[in-house]
Amino acid sequence: MPTKIRLQRHGRKGYAYYHIVIADSRAPRDGKFIERIGSYNPNTNPASIQLDFDKALYWVQTGAQPTDTARNILSSEGVYMKKHLLGGVKKGAFDAAEAERRFEAWKANKVAAIEAIKGELVSASKNELKKRMEAEKAANKAKADAIAKKKADELAATIEAAAEEVVESVEAETPVAEVEAEVEPTVQEESAE
Repeated sequence: MPTKIRLQRHGRKGYAYYHIVIADSRAPRDGKFIERIGSYNPNTNPASIQLDFDKALYWVQTGAQPTDTARNILSSEGVYMKKHLLGGVKKGAFDAAEAERRFEAWKANKVAAIEAIKGELVSASKNELKKRMEAEKAANKAKADAIAKKKADELAATIEAAAEEVVESVEAETPVAEVEAEVEPTVQEESAE
């Protein structure tokens, strides 16, 4: 029975995630499978992969053929690196301890690279958020200044209109000649004292 390592689609339209399964090559994509060895979610950044490493290595060593995407996933998780190192041990190029040391060094580099990418994404999102907050603060300050200017203009117009009304009401009540006549005697009395 020819076995394949492939992805089985799940999730809703436009938001798919996949189970990594071992299946008979004649079975339909989302149909019967032999064993589920992990999952792959491309919707996260970076894509999240959950994989049972030992089962995946066992199936690769027994001859299960992965699809292109499954091969990329297994390769990025180190299954093919481990298979390559175990082939070197089998040929006598180095011992199992050396193979394990090399694999751990490779895995540490891989994890460090993924963490660096995640760190860059987090810092980029923080910088973007900071820029958006500064832009929003500037826009709010501009709005507040415009409102303050509008209120000041309205207040000045109200004061000016009130002053004109007062002047008009005073002029309407007493003619200017009468006001001057009233002011002159008081001025003369103050100067006489």
